[in-house]
Amino acid sequence: MGRIAIFTDDPGWHGKQLRLAFANLGYLTDYVSLTECRFNIEPGRPAVVIPGFEHALPDAVFVRGVPGGSLEEVVLYLDILHALKIMNIPVYNDGRAIERSVDKGMTSFLLHHAGLPTPLTWVLRDREQALNVIETELKEGHMLISKPLFGSQGEGIRRLEKSTDMFWLTSSHGVYYLQRFLHSEGVGFSDHRVFVINGRAVAAMRRRGKSWLNNVAQGAQCELIDLDPKLADLAVRAANALAMDYAGVDIIRDRSGHYSIIEVNSIPAWKGLESVCDVNIAQLLADDLIGRYLDDRDDIAVAS
Repeated sequence: MGRIAIFTDDPGWHGKQLRLAFANLGYLTDYVSLTECRFNIEPGRPAVVIPGFEHALPDAVFVRGVPGGSLEEVVLYLDILHALKIMNIPVYNDGRAIERSVDKGMTSFLLHHAGLPTPLTWVLRDREQALNVIETELKEGHMLISKPLFGSQGEGIRRLEKSTDMFWLTSSHGVYYLQRFLHSEGVGFSDHRVFVINGRAVAAMRRRGKSWLNNVAQGAQCELIDLDPKLADLAVRAANALAMDYAGVDIIRDRSGHYSIIEVNSIPAWKGLESVCDVNIAQLLADDLIGRYLDDRDDIAVAS
């Protein structure tokens, strides 16, 4: 049987679903933390050491989590992913895609560069300049969102509504990420999460937040929606702009009826999505990884 390494520090429900999905295709899986991986640059030995795969590297790697840490630690984790791809081990999503999406500033730039609708955004180093941006936006009647440059699940995000909120300006080691707040259409707060696999939108839901934060981890409710062509097209183009195998794309429809892409997640959860959609996301992911990256390799081996 083939073997897949699932990089994660907390397998949980998602890890179990992936293990079952890969087993259906004849592959064993091992959960491995990137914190336990290392380089051994020695003659006659694999340069990348993955616990449990000392004698043979995995057929492929599924990235379900990249730990936080110091800059040096995170660079090491990403270097492991880059090295495996260089060694012709499929990495799903690969290091480059994760780098592009985990950095909210680069995500915003790439979406804008691709001509995709995304909120007005400022990423800067100087605190006084950041305060000037906030003051100008507030005077013009706009609220702002302050986010850590790196982060997920709504943690560390603040909405700046008045001048006194500037005291809560979020910095990520001295870098400020500010984004104009968009009011969603309808009553309350909501956005859309679209799940994209290999250039195809496979499922979508509306997330209704208890507050202006629409993350499921922050208590948002999930609702089934019809995946209209425009929403699907935007999500696919966003995933393509960041060169992702799969992605969770967050899109808001504002009070004017216009869509804007808020975030593109390279390690998205899908438990909430499956609670309202009759789609086995884990199986679709496993099918795509094996079908695109390993079946072709097996065919070549047989032919040779």
